[in-house]
Amino acid sequence: MARIDARGMRCPWPAIRAAKALREHPGEPVEVLADDPAAARELGLLAERMGRRIEADDFRFRLLP
Repeated sequence: MARIDARGMRCPWPAIRAAKALREHPGEPVEVLADDPAAARELGLLAERMGRRIEADDFRFRLLP
């Protein structure tokens, strides 16, 4: 599982880094730690575009195959 610590980064950077990880690790889950309030929306849209489902709790987001 790829893990990205994007805490302290403002959107769209958490989503950009997550998209790169999804391309580099196809078929694997990607976990993103992000504390920007817009991250939930941005990562949700990314998951939808990439055909992934997303699980989220607090500041941890998992983009699953």
